[in-house]
Amino acid sequence: MDGCLKIHNAVSTTITSPVFSKKSANFRVFTVKCSSDGALSGAAGVVERPWKVADARLVLEDGSIWKAKSFGAHGTQVGEVVFNTSLTGYQEIITDPSYAGQFVLMTNPHIGNTGVNFGDEESMQCFLAGLVIRSLSISTSNWRCKETLDDYLAERNIMGIYDVDTRAITRRLREDGSLIGVLSTENSKSDEELLEMSRTWDIVGVDLISGVSCKSPYEWIDRTASDWEFNDNGRNKETFNVVAYDFGIKHNILRRLASYGCKITVVPSTWPASETLKMKPDGVLFSNGPGDPSAVPYAVKAVKELIGKIPIFGICMGHQLLGQALGGKTFKMKFGHHGGNHPVRNLRNGCVEISAQNHNYAVDPKSLPEGVEVTHVNLNDGSCAGLASSKMKLMSLQYHPEASPGPHDSDPVFGEFIQLMKQEKVKQ
Repeated sequence: MDGCLKIHNAVSTTITSPVFSKKSANFRVFTVKCSSDGALSGAAGVVERPWKVADARLVLEDGSIWKAKSFGAHGTQVGEVVFNTSLTGYQEIITDPSYAGQFVLMTNPHIGNTGVNFGDEESMQCFLAGLVIRSLSISTSNWRCKETLDDYLAERNIMGIYDVDTRAITRRLREDGSLIGVLSTENSKSDEELLEMSRTWDIVGVDLISGVSCKSPYEWIDRTASDWEFNDNGRNKETFNVVAYDFGIKHNILRRLASYGCKITVVPSTWPASETLKMKPDGVLFSNGPGDPSAVPYAVKAVKELIGKIPIFGICMGHQLLGQALGGKTFKMKFGHHGGNHPVRNLRNGCVEISAQNHNYAVDPKSLPEGVEVTHVNLNDGSCAGLASSKMKLMSLQYHPEASPGPHDSDPVFGEFIQLMKQEKVKQ
């Protein structure tokens, strides 16, 4: 019986072990007696094993099947498998809306040791399809911990698996590119059925933003807490009104903007540009978000109608939407950038920033019109990591300046956005 150990009454077993002993130069013989009692076996004479056995499968579209142990929720889920190289911050990662529709594989092997707490959430819920890890910590050790990762995911109906070879899967993704996979704990579904699911589902061309965006406008006032503030030197005392388009915005982007003196109104992804102009903001932020920028033409339309009329700052998805609105093209990368250790060169000052990134699409710099400057380049693959145009009053980054998790090298870019808005105020 799978997952159980049968115990019989009055069983004696003689085991021969090839270990040297005083009695024999070659073998040691000993006897193990097993007997059942009511406390252990119950009426059926069966007890559960004291260890968890493999009860889940990850089936990839290339035909490979990976057996693992489950945690969190149970069931069957399909998604795109991507790997994240961050060493810390798994809670921020699983609450990042940009992972909607994706299984996140953590390359760091040991996950769950600090548990979870509600102060580190990057959104009000988890949008990722599932979590894939090598080793799930059996205990938590952190003074801020409120519950275990297992319980946290189960309460939010998010599936997770562990005791799987994450290094082998990562190598496969690096060689073949991101793959669609199906995660299942249901024995009623055959491997063939799961493989068919993985080969008939696609994430390209799907509007994932509408599922993670807010439904109505709201005001954001929280700043980075004083205990966590790391860059308050030379902060501007002036207040700027900013409209932030929620394509899947992270809380710490809003906190950093507020810490730099912005009064923020967050609006849904479908918010018309005409309504934004009526609000007369000092600047507009186009946030990060999941999926394919080509799948949200309504967002590109809003960006296009605001370009040149007001200072704009785009982050991640916002950067890609700016690229398309300017007439450029975006393309799907082989396996994307996901992690807190990506080197980026700022072409304006020559400095290298270690950045936090999470995207599967990029802007083709060759497709951009004249007057648009490529300001940052990813040093791992040379892809476009930042754009700017002083004439059109815009700037963007392909990565996350707020990090969370990740290094804070790029945080000063929020100050650059402040300067962009200040320059426009002076002209008025």
